Amino acid sequence: MFLSSPVRTMFSLLYRSLTAKHSRAIRSIVACRAYHFKTGDSAELTKTFTADDVLTFSSLCGDKNPLHLDEEYAKTTRFGRCIVHGVLINGLISAVLGTKLPGPGAIFVSQDIKFPAPLYVNESVTAAVEILDIRKSVVVCSTMCTATGTTKVVMSGKVYLMVPKDENKPTTDKTS
Repeated sequence: MFLSSPVRTMFSLLYRSLTAKHSRAIRSIVACRAYHFKTGDSAELTKTFTADDVLTFSSLCGDKNPLHLDEEYAKTTRFGRCIVHGVLINGLISAVLGTKLPGPGAIFVSQDIKFPAPLYVNESVTAAVEILDIRKSVVVCSTMCTATGTTKVVMSGKVYLMVPKDENKPTTDKTS
């Protein structure tokens, strides 16, 4: 630990004297001492998935469900038009987590997701992430994707990530 013995002792006494609610907040601060983020931080990303995006994704993963690709078929379904693959929407969450918050080096350990409403092709979506808890090298985040400019939630859930300490954070500096 980086703290001197008297400071650790004082901190330990203070820590034990706080209520459970306060001690959870202190644990979170202590846990993230080597990170550039903290509980409550959030980030988001907005994108519009076009028919070309959906077709490219379908070709890459092999999911050729006509609900995603065939407008005539989609008109006969309860959705009435083509919808974006749920996993493609979830890719935006991955983009936020890997590039914005927590950022480079973060990897999924597990995820719980729900798709309460469809996202239609050419409909903009905003993917948002909020850090709920930090436990050593595991970060817990809430995730939500909404159709931009509306309250329609198209995906929600929780993700557990493994993150490196900032001193091990990958660098993009190529000057050396």
